[in-house]
Amino acid sequence: MRDEWADIREATTAATHAIAEAGLVLLAFGNASAVDRARGVFAIKPSGIPCESVRPDQVVIVSIDDGRIVEGDLRPSSDEPTHRLLYQAFPGIGGVVHTHSMYASAWAQAGRAVPCLGTTHADHFRGAVPVTRALTAAEIAERYEWNTGVAITELYGAGGLDPADAPGVLVRSHGPFVWGVSAAEAAHHAEAVEAIARMALQTLSIDPATPPISDALLGRHFDRKHGVTATYGQRSGGAS
Repeated sequence: MRDEWADIREATTAATHAIAEAGLVLLAFGNASAVDRARGVFAIKPSGIPCESVRPDQVVIVSIDDGRIVEGDLRPSSDEPTHRLLYQAFPGIGGVVHTHSMYASAWAQAGRAVPCLGTTHADHFRGAVPVTRALTAAEIAERYEWNTGVAITELYGAGGLDPADAPGVLVRSHGPFVWGVSAAEAAHHAEAVEAIARMALQTLSIDPATPPISDALLGRHFDRKHGVTATYGQRSGGAS
């Protein structure tokens, strides 16, 4: 009998394997999820299983509304509440990835947004990779993972940020959470964030006074890859 959750379980497994293969999983820290909004659930990596070893049958199905385990014998990732709040707050996303990748986490530990200095960055973000505020002691002591999501969604609400224009964030003192229209795209964005974090650090080590990319060049690169006026790639979605 076919698993009724096979699609999102397989998408979650593929994204989890992808971040491991890309070298984004430092020690054992990393997870991915994929959503089925029609049925009000998402699939997420199980806690404590190495990313490269996760199998679809181990992936846990969770209710978006209340975090109830709908199907699965294992505990979901400890970051499940953060994923769940992101799905509630950002209705356009279809997948979420969290890593502790080296360079993105370094910027997060410094509490610094990654400035948009060049076109590689502008191909993925319409501006800086933002960084959240620090959590309070009370937020850390109770419902820590949920409050991590609160800090992310507050940043986007207060700053008027569109999650499609900035498909990822640095959680201060922690690491990146990224998303996309699918789990596969979220994994791609995780790889992009790590690359641009490293590139920005190296650029600023050469010249600490390097200015951000011009608005004209930023808009040109972002818009040619995103939205209804995008011209990059093929209509079928293939790269060129």
